[in-house]
Amino acid sequence: MEEFDFIKSIQPKYYQQSTTIKGIGDDAAILRHTNEDIITTVDTMVENVHFSTKTTEPFHIGYRALAANISDIAAMGGKPTSYLVSIVIPTSWSQESLQQIYNGMQQLARRYRMDLIGGDTVSGKQLSLSITVIGTIRRNKVRYRSSALEDDIVFVTGQLGDSACGLHILLNKDEPICDKYQYFIDRHRMPEPRVNFINECTAIDRISLNDVSDGIANELIEIAEASRKTIVIDYDKVPSHPLLEDFSEEMQFDWKISGGEDFELLGTVSSHNWEQLKISADKTGTAITKIGFVKEDTYKKGIVWMQHNGQRKRLEKSGYTHLRR
Repeated sequence: MEEFDFIKSIQPKYYQQSTTIKGIGDDAAILRHTNEDIITTVDTMVENVHFSTKTTEPFHIGYRALAANISDIAAMGGKPTSYLVSIVIPTSWSQESLQQIYNGMQQLARRYRMDLIGGDTVSGKQLSLSITVIGTIRRNKVRYRSSALEDDIVFVTGQLGDSACGLHILLNKDEPICDKYQYFIDRHRMPEPRVNFINECTAIDRISLNDVSDGIANELIEIAEASRKTIVIDYDKVPSHPLLEDFSEEMQFDWKISGGEDFELLGTVSSHNWEQLKISADKTGTAITKIGFVKEDTYKKGIVWMQHNGQRKRLEKSGYTHLRR
């Protein structure tokens, strides 16, 4: 199929957002927003770096790629409205497989009424997806990493370690993939961004946030550094699925602290707003757990301590990062 025929095959037949004036079909998209701030985020995923066809079907490649970007919008407190997809296509990929990638994105996009408004399509040696998501947020309601204050409660949504466990199961074919572990596989392939939860929290004036894409060790340190505060967490309070205990303690620790790609929300909130945050969680069916607190430290700012096995240990950045030498 030629490039322009492929573009026509993925072009939406109608727009879901009234703010979309023009999407695919001209040199650029036109959006019209009033009385709201615009959020933009972009993420790139490369075959055999971020995903592999050995563990991920084309449908899930598209789903996960868009979910990662939507989660970034949620981490800023926003609502996703539209997205653009630039794709590098090797000759080894079939039309059917490429269509499945877009089907995965479209399934998730429909849940949030997002419009596909453009992108780019080129040929190359390695499949690569670069997705830009645009969102909106009410003025003065943006959630920054730098907003943590002394005595804040540190919280996390959902459970941690699920995605890393799912990937482990998929990579180790000699390990029985029984029905009871399907939950972890689904959490790896089809994560759920916490958009509805954070959009229910607009009445709360201050929340610092990060999404758990690189593991909570990295995410907590980013909040501590941006806020110039010290964070203390209790490992025993970090939420996880009961079936994670089927695996070694070392694996559990690594997956929960450094695994990443759960795309849960991690943040801090004033103790005065904790009950209100829990109400928002209940309304959206979101599990939420208090795992620590923020303190002021005159001499050691921007660090994270973790209490585990009766000891307090400083958390270091861990997990995979690009460009590390």
